[in-house]
Amino acid sequence: MAAAVSGRPQRHPHCGWKELLPLASQHKTHRFIYYPDTGWAVGAEESDFEGWAFPFPGVTLIEDFVTPEEEAEMVQLMDRDPWKLSQSGRRKQDYGPKVNFRKQKLKRAGFRGLPSFSREVVRRMGLYPILEDFRPVEQCNLDYSPERGSAIDPHLDDAWLWGERLVSLNLLSPTVLSMSREAPGSLLLCLAPSGFPEALADSAMAPSRSVPCQEVEVAVPLPRRSLVVLRGGARHQWKHAIHRRHIGARRVGVTFRELSAEFGPGGKQQELGRELLQMALSFQGRPTT
Repeated sequence: MAAAVSGRPQRHPHCGWKELLPLASQHKTHRFIYYPDTGWAVGAEESDFEGWAFPFPGVTLIEDFVTPEEEAEMVQLMDRDPWKLSQSGRRKQDYGPKVNFRKQKLKRAGFRGLPSFSREVVRRMGLYPILEDFRPVEQCNLDYSPERGSAIDPHLDDAWLWGERLVSLNLLSPTVLSMSREAPGSLLLCLAPSGFPEALADSAMAPSRSVPCQEVEVAVPLPRRSLVVLRGGARHQWKHAIHRRHIGARRVGVTFRELSAEFGPGGKQQELGRELLQMALSFQGRPTT
């Protein structure tokens, strides 16, 4: 069941890129599209920066990570347990310790590990070099529906408890992960060479245009049943979001998180980290309440 790292981004089955990436009405937002086969973000068609590009490291996309049959079985098993209402029209199921991020405290009460149906998913992650040492200690299932207006606002995941890589499995329908950055300064752009996008992988043309960071949004298309990994700048500097307009049907996102260095070997909370990891990988969990 090995999956190949993706090529060109997939078009949404219900619309073209123009409808998928409408211009913001209240302030200027320049849309770029991420191409996983090159690692570059390229200006959207008919935008002010069409044909211009910049490298966008830290995103890995693996298509067809699970089969249609595995997808159906996973969602069926999720639906046997209750979903809790969450923010912005989402429903959720948590498999992890209860955490107060503001006070940097956590409680293990009620945490019994990741669900049994995730054992094979975690094993398969280890077949990819980027995830061969990935040991998730938390799983969060998020259920999105257009009828509920589901979305998630731009945010950075916590870095006190959660480690370098964020890993998400996209089930039931395609969507778009929207990346934005609030940092001052500008991004340097290159004119995309002919033969785009393949030529970008081997080209390093001199920058000849720039755009303010705060005006850029990078769309990372997530095909159905794909796995996306965020690390480095994509994890710590670029916020990620899913807009309401990109939820056209029911979508279940399954996010796995690893522990930070503070809870790893040599860290000041390594004993607690070892206990949490042992518990998580027993795969005996039910959603915490």
